[in-house]
Amino acid sequence: MLRARVASFNVKNLIGPEQEYYKFQQYTEEEYAWKSDWLAEQLVTMDADIVGFQEIFEEAALRDVIEAADEIGQESNEVSVPDRSKRYRKRAIFRKLSYTGYDDAALAFAPNVNDGDAGHRRPGVALLSRFGFEGTPEVIQELKTPLDIPFQDFDGEDGGYYRVSRLSRPILKARIPMGRAVVTVFNTHLKSKLGEFVRPEGAEFAPESDLANYDAVGRALGSARAAMRRMAEAWVLRGEIVAELKAGHPVIVMGDFNDSENAVSSEIIAGEKPFKNYSWMLRHNAKASNDRYSREENEHIQEAIASVQLHSAEKRFVKKSLRDMVYTSAFGGVFESIDQIYMSRHFVPEAGGDLGEMEYFSVLNDHLTDGSHAEAPYNKLASDHGQIMVHLALNDRRGEKR
Repeated sequence: MLRARVASFNVKNLIGPEQEYYKFQQYTEEEYAWKSDWLAEQLVTMDADIVGFQEIFEEAALRDVIEAADEIGQESNEVSVPDRSKRYRKRAIFRKLSYTGYDDAALAFAPNVNDGDAGHRRPGVALLSRFGFEGTPEVIQELKTPLDIPFQDFDGEDGGYYRVSRLSRPILKARIPMGRAVVTVFNTHLKSKLGEFVRPEGAEFAPESDLANYDAVGRALGSARAAMRRMAEAWVLRGEIVAELKAGHPVIVMGDFNDSENAVSSEIIAGEKPFKNYSWMLRHNAKASNDRYSREENEHIQEAIASVQLHSAEKRFVKKSLRDMVYTSAFGGVFESIDQIYMSRHFVPEAGGDLGEMEYFSVLNDHLTDGSHAEAPYNKLASDHGQIMVHLALNDRRGEKR
C-alpha cells in the first residue's frame, strides 16, 4: 500500500531577518532564528510528502526552514529509529517515528506580482513535493484577458460588471505523480476579510482607514469589496479545477481560503452538491405545472454535477470520527477552520473513486491562541494558522492498494 500525506501550511509572513515586509514590521536575527526553528519542527512533525505553503515572501527563507527540518529529522532518526542490526526495526511504531527528509524533493515558488518595496511587500505561495513534478508548475495570477463578471438588474436591465484582471495572490498549479496517476494539485491563498478601501486621487489614505473618524457604512462597503474579490478569485480557481477534471485528471485543492467550508467562496471552489432527485423539479423551460425533468435527465444531471464536485477532507473526517469541531484559526473569540483541503471523487470510494481514499485527517493547532484573551497573548513569531494534513492510501492498480 502506498501512503501519501498532503498538507497545507500557512507559515505567517516568512521572510529573512532585518527586512521590512509590512509597514514597520520585520524580524530581528533572533526572531527569525526562533521562527525558522519552530516552522522546521512543525514540518518534521507533519513529515508530509506534499506541502502547500502560504505567506512566503522569499524562496531562500523557505529553503532555510526545509534544510533545518532535515537536520532535526535526521537527529531524531539517529535517536529513535533502530539500525538494521535490530530484529524489531520493522515494527510499526518505528515507521511512525521515522522522518523521511526532503533531500530529493522538488520545490516550486510563486512570487506575488503585487509585491512591492520594503514596507509594502506581498507574499506568494510554494509547493514542496517528495514525488517531484511532472512538467513545470504553473502560476496563475496575472490574467491574460480580464474576466468580466456581468450583473443584471431585477428588471432585466444591464447591472454593470465586476472585472478581474489580477488575483491578490498567486495560485500555484502542479501535476504530481501519486501512485498510478498524476494528480493536479492547486495551492491557493484567497483574499482576506480585511476591508478594501478606495483612496481618493491625491489623498494620503482612504477616509475609512481613519479609525478616529470611524465610518461604519464605509468600512462595511470595504468588507463587501473584499468578499467580492475573494469570491471572484474562487471563481477563477473553479474554472481551472473544472478544466482539469473534464480532462480526466484527479484534483487536490489546498490552501488558506480565508473562509469557512460553508462560505460561498468555498462552495464555489468545491462546486454544487447534487439533489437526490431532479425528476420532481420543473424544467428550466417549463410550459406547464407537470413539465418536469425526466428520470433519464435526472441521471444525466446527477453525473454532470458529481463529476466536477470536490469533497472536503475536513468534513469527511468530522463525519467519520464523530468530532464536532476542527479549527485552524482563533481570533476575537471565534474559532473557525479557514484552511482547507478538497479532493476530487477519485479519492472518495463511495463516490465511485478508485485511485485511493483518505485514512485520516490531522490538524496541528495547539500553538493557536486567541489574542483577545489577556491570559493568552498573541505570539507573532509562530503561525496564526493551524496546519492540516490528509493521510491518503493510494491504489497501485484498480481496486488494489500497496
